[in-house]
Parts: sequence; C-alpha cells; structure tokens
Amino acid sequence: MLKKYKDKLKNNYTVKQLVKIWPYVRPYKGRALLALLLAAPLGALDAVIAWSLKPFMDNVLIEKSVETAMYVPLVIIGFSFIQALLSYAVNYLNAWVGGKITNNLRSVMYQKLMGFESKLYDKMGVGNILVRFNEDVALACSSLLSHAKLIVVRFFSSISLLGVLIYHSWQLAIVAIGVLILAFYPLKTYRRRIKSFTQESIAESGNLMANYTESVNGHKVVKTYNLEDLRVSGFEVAQNKLFRLGMKMTQRTAFLPAIMGLMISCGVAAVIWYGSYLIVNDQITGGEFVSFIAALIMLYNPLKRIGNSFASFQASLLAMERLFELYEKEYLIKDTEKSVELTGLNKSIELKNVNFSYEEGVKILKDISLTAEKGQTVALVGNSGGGKSTVVSLLPRLYDVDSGEVLIDGKNIKDYTLYSLRENISVVLQDNFLFNGTVRENLTLGKEYAEEDIMQAIKSACLEDFINDSEDGLDTQVGANGSALSGGQRQRVSIARAFLKNAPILILDEATSALDNKSEKVVQAAMENLMKDRTVFVIAHRLTTIHNADKIVVLNDGRVMEEGGHKELLNKNGHYASLYNSALS
Repeated sequence: MLKKYKDKLKNNYTVKQLVKIWPYVRPYKGRALLALLLAAPLGALDAVIAWSLKPFMDNVLIEKSVETAMYVPLVIIGFSFIQALLSYAVNYLNAWVGGKITNNLRSVMYQKLMGFESKLYDKMGVGNILVRFNEDVALACSSLLSHAKLIVVRFFSSISLLGVLIYHSWQLAIVAIGVLILAFYPLKTYRRRIKSFTQESIAESGNLMANYTESVNGHKVVKTYNLEDLRVSGFEVAQNKLFRLGMKMTQRTAFLPAIMGLMISCGVAAVIWYGSYLIVNDQITGGEFVSFIAALIMLYNPLKRIGNSFASFQASLLAMERLFELYEKEYLIKDTEKSVELTGLNKSIELKNVNFSYEEGVKILKDISLTAEKGQTVALVGNSGGGKSTVVSLLPRLYDVDSGEVLIDGKNIKDYTLYSLRENISVVLQDNFLFNGTVRENLTLGKEYAEEDIMQAIKSACLEDFINDSEDGLDTQVGANGSALSGGQRQRVSIARAFLKNAPILILDEATSALDNKSEKVVQAAMENLMKDRTVFVIAHRLTTIHNADKIVVLNDGRVMEEGGHKELLNKNGHYASLYNSALS
C-alpha cells in the first residue's frame, strides 16, 4: 500500500517538475526555507483579527466594557504590524532566492544553448529561442517561488481560520468545510485544459518575437523595398492568432473562478442561514457568529482568486516542463570518451561519399567525394544553391553528415574533440557577424595576442588606414553586428580575425565579395601570403580570383560535376568553362 502511494507521488506531474528544479534551489535552501517558515506565522496571524471580533462584540457592544474597547483595537494594530514586517521579510527573501535561481538556471540554459548544433538554431528560429531559453526561465523560477509563498501563507491562514471556525461552532464549520471541498473539485481538470493552448501560445509568441527581430535586423531591406505594410500585416496576423488562442484558453478556464465564487457565496449564505438559526436557539452568541463570519470571509475571499493563481502556477509548471525538455535534449554533435586532440594538419582533408540534408528527405549533398592535400588551395565553384557553403560547414562540424565521412589525416573528424577541431580552422563566412564591442574585441575574441600580431593581421586585411584614421583606433566601437562600419570594413575585420587566429585550415566563404576592386586586389595578395603552407577552401563567384587555386571543384545540385586546375578545366570545355565564360561576358 505504502509502495503504491510512493509510486503515485513519484509520478505526480507537479512533484516531477519540482524534483527537476530542486538542484537549483538547493544552494539557497536555507533562505528559501526561512522565507517559508516566516510565511507560516504570516498566514496564521489572520486568525487573530477574526478571533478578536468575538470579545469586541460580546464585551463592548453587548456588555459595554470600556476596557475591552481599548485593548482589542490595539491588539489588531499590533498583530497587523507584525504581519507587515513578516510580509516584507518574506517578499525580500523570495525576491533574492528567486533572482539567484533564475540567474543560475538562465546561465545553465544559455550554456546548453551554446552547445546545440546549428540544426536546432535553424529549426527553432530566433523568436522561439528567446521565449524558450529566456522568458520560460523567468516564468518558471519567479512564479514558482511566489506561489510557494502563497501556498504556505494560505495553508497556515486556512488552518488557523478553520480553528477559529471549529472553536466557535463545529456545526457551522462542517457546512463551511463541505463547501470548500466542492469549490476545489474543478481544479482537477485545469492543467489538462490549458496545456495544449499554452504550447500553441508559446509557439505564436516565438513567431511574434521573430517578427520583431527580423524587422529590426532587416530594417534597411524593409525600408528600401517598402515592406512596412507587409511586415505590419504579418505582425497583426500573428498577434491576432495569439489573441484567439488566449480567448480560447479563457473560454476553457474562465468558468473556474466564476464557479468557485458562486459556490463560496452559496456557502456564506448557508452559514448565515444556519447561523441565524443557532443564534435564535441560543446555541452561539452574536459575538461568536460575527467572529465566525469574519473568519469565513477571510478564508473564502482568497479562494475566489485561487483560479487565477492556480492558472499562473500551472503556467510555471508548464514552463518548467518545456525548459527541462530542452535541457534533457541530447547534443547530436558532441565529443565522445575516445575523442582525441587535433594538433594540426599533417596530410590531407577528405570528404568521402558524403550525403547531407538540412531537412529529412531533401538531400543537399549527394555522394560528394573530394580531397585537399596539405598546403593546397581548393576552390569550390558552381551555381547558387549547389552546396558549396554546406561543404565547408561540415569541416568544423557545424553540421554532421547523414552518411559518408569527413576525414582529417585519415581520421574521421568525429573522433577529434570539437574544441581542438575548431581551433585548427579559421573561417570567414559569407555573412560576417561582428559582436557589439570594439574592433580589438572582435579580433581577439577574448584571447590574448601580442600587439604586433594584431597589427600584422590588420595590415594584411587592409584595415591599417581605417584604424589609423579612427580617433579610438582599435578601441573603435563597431555597433550591433558591425552596424557602425561599412560593408567592406566589416568584411575586412572578419578577415583580420581569421589572419590572427593563424590556423592551419582556412575557409573563405565569399571572402572578398564585399570589397571593391582595389581593396580586393590588395587583400587577395595578402591572402596568398597567408595561404602558404596552409590548406584553404575558398568559395567565390568571381572566378577570376581563383586562377591560382591548386584544385577547382565544380558543385551543381549537390554533386561534384568536375574538378581540376583552371587551365585543365577550361580545356575540358565543360561546366567550369561555361561558368567562366558567363562571368567574362
């Protein structure tokens, strides 16, 4: 019997969520427990006010006692003052503990987010990530503690007030408690009613947040293409859908406070009716009845609002469930116990029969095989959407192949630690992201470099004039995503960052696409110096910039169409020759 009860408790939805969050509460359990202990007398003191009405009614209004008229109000004021002090202490402790738990859990979830593979970012989108990893944390932690305090206060308040009810009249107390049980019954179905709507609301909130983010990040496109009305229209559609979901939830749940209020009012009416009968038959005094009614109203009034409180509590539990669903999600790209350090490139990089898809059933790379020997420059060319950027994204394991292998020195890159693999690769992506900070911070990315190395990287990337002309030099603020810089400057900061890292493997994805012809020639010369004794993968639509590549690989529709040197491929008069001639015409 006991085992069955324990199993039932263990599988209880609320208990399961509380057990999961306990490790984050444990470091602050002393203060959390103190807050709950102080909440007990805070609730229990409600009974003092209700109880004090009996001697006031019987001794003052009936027996005209002056002494009682003096001390009863003072007792009420004194205990109310104590309640105020306890309430302040409990609220302060709750805010402190809740803030600490929220910060810790938010840090843990942010760390978890940083470890997820790129596919998850693609699938969730920025809006859902902001809601799931940020807003859900605040909802889960702060609401949970405030409701824990509310539960303790209400519990001890209810126990003490029930004591007053039973002390004055056990008959009336039975009526009151019976109504109380009936009023709580509808809560059993509440979580089931709101769960599906809550999940849909979270998804729509994410879409709404994504709309904000896209409109801010793409404000120049929005303005130059006159998309204001279209964006507003899309925003209103998402907002109206969220509103409709909210109204559906209200339709399903708004009955609860109404029914509870109606039942409680009926309970008060029943007590007044039965209490009048007891007074008439001299079974209770008028003071006892007034004290009973005061205690009953103090007990029932908070219960009229418990529907809304219960809804918030269930929302906290659902937020907690969503959080831990993400937290317990296994990384698809991770180290294994057998992972070894990659200490450099000694022989070659090879893609062997590689197949890859971003979405199941839609292949982007189809049986790709190619090899880059140490020190070679391999240029990937082809029509847009052919898979060039995808190929280079596989090297640092931003994504993992569906089948086939990516090998470095004959060893599958999955057998190297992620950190050491990525430390050996410098990348200049097509969309060069800069962090909000200074040029120096965007070059060093939190690592220590000698000043001469930084200046050499700046010189190689043609940033020297820009740094010298800037009043703050290396400490020039770049703005959010480099918004304070020109397109060419952003590109060159990203290139300088790759120069500074000085890794043996270099990926240049459209590396010179944002530069003017003059800057491109200078940077290209600097790149040729950097490429010496390094293995380079370069993607460029300007085919005139890759004449000197050791190998040119033509990718179309996810397949290798042909490969070879520049002259060799021109002589074949195939795919590359067609691309090259089109570029010249």
